[in-house]
Amino acid sequence: MKIKRIGSQPSTKGPAEYFTGTVRIDPLFEAPDPARVRGASVTFEPGAHTAWHTHPLGQTLIVTAGCGWAQREGEPTEEIRPGDVVWFAPGEKHWHGATPTTAMTHIAIQEALDGKPVEWMEQVSDEQYQSRS
Repeated sequence: MKIKRIGSQPSTKGPAEYFTGTVRIDPLFEAPDPARVRGASVTFEPGAHTAWHTHPLGQTLIVTAGCGWAQREGEPTEEIRPGDVVWFAPGEKHWHGATPTTAMTHIAIQEALDGKPVEWMEQVSDEQYQSRS
């Protein structure tokens, strides 16, 4: 058994290469080999969001605070709120983040394939972020 104590892992800023706006990432867990699961609590300030990306084995988001948006490529943007659980299938291109006026926090859980949990792509354009369709 291993216990990670609160405050024992430093918060990091979401890098501008993969995020728009102010994003704080608080690591929660990364299971040791042979397990592949890892998770983090991610807080998006109003207007902040991820770039387009995929996960080789899928991703689960559990919204814990605020109000946010999530979108899969080719589909309308969906509003997500505390208690909502979002599943993105393996390889599904998507983005997620806060609304323009409200911060949002979620727990992100994904597995790594060959050590890689995410494939980052292009930034979400302002038009895509605002369109909601």
